[in-house]
Amino acid sequence: MNIFRFAGDMTHLISILVLLLKIYATKSCSGISLKTQELYAIVFLTRYLDLFTDFISIYNTIMKLVFIGSSLAIVWCMRFQRIVGRSYDRDVDTFRHYFLVGACFLLALVVHEKFSFQEIFWAFSIYLEAVAILPQLVLLQRSGNVDNLTGQYVIFLGAYRAFYILNWIYRYFTEDHVTRWISSISGLVQTGLYADFFYYYFISWKNNVKLKLPA
Repeated sequence: MNIFRFAGDMTHLISILVLLLKIYATKSCSGISLKTQELYAIVFLTRYLDLFTDFISIYNTIMKLVFIGSSLAIVWCMRFQRIVGRSYDRDVDTFRHYFLVGACFLLALVVHEKFSFQEIFWAFSIYLEAVAILPQLVLLQRSGNVDNLTGQYVIFLGAYRAFYILNWIYRYFTEDHVTRWISSISGLVQTGLYADFFYYYFISWKNNVKLKLPA
């Protein structure tokens, strides 16, 4: 494992911990998109279909279980935990995320690295992860104000994708038969979606003011 992948895994894990901290410490999911969290749950469930068939390492298995378990736990809290669920911004979180699921699945059927059940769903999960943040960004733009924990959650997610781009570039030049070009391209797409958010987050941090996004 190279330093870029490890850094990507750790920033991804931190983003999840920040989100869980917000939910459990404040008993609120205000500013969090349930649509995005549902998409991430689908991403991990379809990407890690090999969890119980292909063993790579203990670290790999633990991380897969953590990402699947945490994504399902967040969705469960927002949907079924009464105290947390009543703070959910239903009127703002209206992005039609099922269109993303359908479009990504069709794309995976056409563009994949190998025509097999597992590879098609792997490609689907990569494409879906690239756009899963869209409902969250739209919700934040509509609401305008962004609390610190939500802003940090999005920032760490963006950092995770940036590190994974570096990971695939590093592996391309240092390992034989590394052809996961789909991951690199989708990572670039996702990082691009964060660009405006990064800018406004930096400005608010520099001026020591609360983060606000233009409507």
